[in-house]
Amino acid sequence: MERFEVVIIGGGIVGSAAACALGAAGVRVAMVEAQAAQPDTGTRDPRMYAVTRASERIFRALEVWDAIAAHEHCAFTDMEVWDAVGSGKLHFDCAELGEPCLGYILEPRIIAAALREWMQTLSPVSVYCPASCTALHTGADHAGVVLDDGQTLTARLLVAADGAQSPVRTMLGIDIHSRDYRQSSLVALVRTALPHRNTAWQRFLPGGPLAFLPMADGWCSIVWTLPAADIDRVLALAQDAFHAELAASFDHRLGEIVESGPRTAWPLRRQHADRYVIERAALIGDAAHAIHPLAGQGVNLGLLDAAALCEVILDAIHRGRDPGAMRTLRRYERWRRGDNQLMMSAMDGINRLFSNASPLLGQVRSRGLDTVNRAGVLRQLFMRHAMGLGGDLPALARELPVSLPSA
Repeated sequence: MERFEVVIIGGGIVGSAAACALGAAGVRVAMVEAQAAQPDTGTRDPRMYAVTRASERIFRALEVWDAIAAHEHCAFTDMEVWDAVGSGKLHFDCAELGEPCLGYILEPRIIAAALREWMQTLSPVSVYCPASCTALHTGADHAGVVLDDGQTLTARLLVAADGAQSPVRTMLGIDIHSRDYRQSSLVALVRTALPHRNTAWQRFLPGGPLAFLPMADGWCSIVWTLPAADIDRVLALAQDAFHAELAASFDHRLGEIVESGPRTAWPLRRQHADRYVIERAALIGDAAHAIHPLAGQGVNLGLLDAAALCEVILDAIHRGRDPGAMRTLRRYERWRRGDNQLMMSAMDGINRLFSNASPLLGQVRSRGLDTVNRAGVLRQLFMRHAMGLGGDLPALARELPVSLPSA
């Protein structure tokens, strides 16, 4: 039986970030990940992440930002948002806040590889991969995890970071509230006739938003939210027909679509766990919440979860308290659940407001977008939230240098 302070189930970006933060502070951590690392074939993933400035700060604090930024990435400086039904539009410019950029467009595999490589240098972190959890229990003073090879790991705290379908969440008996958006997200890489100008573009269509995210080589990653009834038709379109429909849906803002890569899609659901914590266990990232992708906040909220939970754990250990006790874990839940709920509700409201063809609502939307665009203070407030810099941020996401308690 191996004993640790913390066992993390799920070695994706959010779980790995938590392991790095705790391991760097001297906490003995077990990382359990089911999928072995795949060899880098050089093939780009059509699904990109829009990484906020808050997430950049977390990566810098974890000492992985240089490894991430050494690979191809795009810092976007502007954002253009407009409505297909009304005339309203909104423009964000990082120069207005005196910032070098609004955020970054990055491939998930680059982030994951940087975190994985750094984790392997941290002696307090033991990695079990490929390995999966087949059984678990939570007791008065410890949590126990049984792996598929029969090994048993015990710790004072179990962290579930194993995604939206989280088997660990199910084993812990934590329910979720779920709602089908009746929409799907289609992603692909495309090259346009006109340059993207390091701008993130989003047009609100009656069926859902269409985003063009800029990439370093002049290509864009598109995230096209479509009614579920349309997704199979669009996936099956011949390339020329797909290019024509995509360019028209985007109002030809970047000219014609010159080239595109493979398309993939998945259905969208909202999910929120009834609880983030029970005695000896906590949920972070998609295991706790799944949000509509229209603002690209999913992984960023998960990283803030990881940073907040690690801060709470390290503070408890530093004070000689039990990191897995409910007294400790409730602080994390109070900190993150409200912020996540607010963001999820805001995204739901925006999606409902814009994903329709009502002329009356179109007038309301246009007036609202134009009002925000003209009001400097309000526009700057929206920008700061889009950059992840609003609200009660964990120490890892605040201005550097950061200083967390050591274990």
